[in-house]
Amino acid sequence: MPKVKTNSSAKKRFKLTGTGKIARKNAYKSHILTKKTKKRKRNLTTTSYVSAGDTGNVKRMLAIGK
Repeated sequence: MPKVKTNSSAKKRFKLTGTGKIARKNAYKSHILTKKTKKRKRNLTTTSYVSAGDTGNVKRMLAIGK
């Protein structure tokens, strides 16, 4: 059985935490920041976690065993 390749875009976007969750960054923080409030931009800075429904697909892209 050949090894499974890791998706290059996924390895740049996701990180596995110590508890087994998959961390991700929030969208809408790259440009057109002048019209967004300080509170909104600050809240977008925090890391989020991949939802339970998407975890399987992300793990497959990262070649992480189930």
